Amino acid sequence: MARILTDVRREDSAVPRTLSGMTEPGTRRSGSVSFVRRNGRISSAQERAWSELAPTYVVEVPRDVAQTSVHPDARLIPSEEYGRTAPLVVEIGTGQGHAIMHAAEAHPEIDLLGVEVYRGGIARTMLEAEKAGLTNLRLIEANAPEVLATLLPEGSADEVRIFFPDPWHKKRHHKRRMISPGFGRLAGRALRDGGLLRLATDWEDYALQMREVLDDEPEFARAFEGDWADRFTGRPMTAFERKGIDKGREIRDLTYRRVER
Repeated sequence: MARILTDVRREDSAVPRTLSGMTEPGTRRSGSVSFVRRNGRISSAQERAWSELAPTYVVEVPRDVAQTSVHPDARLIPSEEYGRTAPLVVEIGTGQGHAIMHAAEAHPEIDLLGVEVYRGGIARTMLEAEKAGLTNLRLIEANAPEVLATLLPEGSADEVRIFFPDPWHKKRHHKRRMISPGFGRLAGRALRDGGLLRLATDWEDYALQMREVLDDEPEFARAFEGDWADRFTGRPMTAFERKGIDKGREIRDLTYRRVER
């Protein structure tokens, strides 16, 4: 199966392709990232997922300077990856895979691309995808802003979904939040004209920041009336979302439309 078309040269090795291209320990990327890499131990089932299922579900990404970076010359051609031309929905931060699995099963006519850095979560998603026999789901282990900025062709995505991103709730860490000034340029590049950006969070101050940022981004216009968008019916209720509700945090949705270029 075709993967990523790129002129980047990589040496062949016995390292599994999903792990190839890593930099030496201690190598750092020049830009900031909006996550903390949480790998830890993975179960034997998750190890099997990486060894047996990754060639089917994980898109090989040529690396730049760090383990989750994307080489700027790498390009993903969706029609070759999925073997068809179909609407493409990109979900950033798939976690355990509940939302993206639900979407892939409910809508076999669309292609789903998940971007995640948590290897255990990617493994779990692959195992569930195998059980469901899904063919319209792919996963990328990479830093999401780099995927939006260069890896995806311009205007290739019909939707970008970001559900419950890390809120970095301590004020001194707010600078690490993904939805910050300039994010509209990244998401707007990947989305087609008229494409949708869907967000949800259970942290009020982050919801306010998201709305303020995106209201000011020239690439986007509100696709909702009032203060907040209606809850996206395509997002399943997960244990994570229930936990936030149980703690008294209100779930807030936002939906923005990519303006015409």
